[in-house]
Amino acid sequence: MGQKVNPHVIRLNKVHTWSSRWFNEKQYKETLIQDFKLRKMLMEKLKGAGVAGVEIERSINSLRIVIHVSRPGIVIGRGGSGLEELKKSIAKLFVGAESKLNPKLDIRVEPVKEPNLDAHLVAVSVADQLIRRLPFKRVLGATAERVMNAGALGVKIMLSGRIAGSEIARVEKVHVGTVPLSTIRANIQYESLPALTKKGYIGVKVWINKSEEK
Repeated sequence: MGQKVNPHVIRLNKVHTWSSRWFNEKQYKETLIQDFKLRKMLMEKLKGAGVAGVEIERSINSLRIVIHVSRPGIVIGRGGSGLEELKKSIAKLFVGAESKLNPKLDIRVEPVKEPNLDAHLVAVSVADQLIRRLPFKRVLGATAERVMNAGALGVKIMLSGRIAGSEIARVEKVHVGTVPLSTIRANIQYESLPALTKKGYIGVKVWINKSEEK
């Protein structure tokens, strides 16, 4: 079961929670598309700050955005100038939308205590190194070592595609510690990202076993 289902999905409401929390039956499609565009814009705009995730909470007349980053100072800026600029960028997404989709905006920046224990940040790091054409074996070994030194119980990193420019696609992976994908109470961080190299796309998948929920 754990091999066929997204590790994050099967742990919803047990270990993880939803990244978007709201209820809008009449304008579900419009709100969902708006969340998608908003999250995509923030991930691209704040890439240099090390965005680990974006949570969106909606109520009747308010919109709360919680941004988890490894370098919060880049987002906040000097004297809060970064947040003001970010609010203006977000406001542009609501131009032309219906009045019910134009709520009061509240942005919160939460620091990521240990970036090496966040699957998204680890996957981004691996993808960036592959794009820079670093040896994949060294990348996998060094990344797995950093994750374990950060306090993880286990880590698995898998690459798939034309690795190192090979003519035939293959799969390479490293597995250290324990990563029980079928244990629902295990706090498994998972991320899947593509790395666009000169020879084509290489898929990057990361599983990190942080701890068990008690």
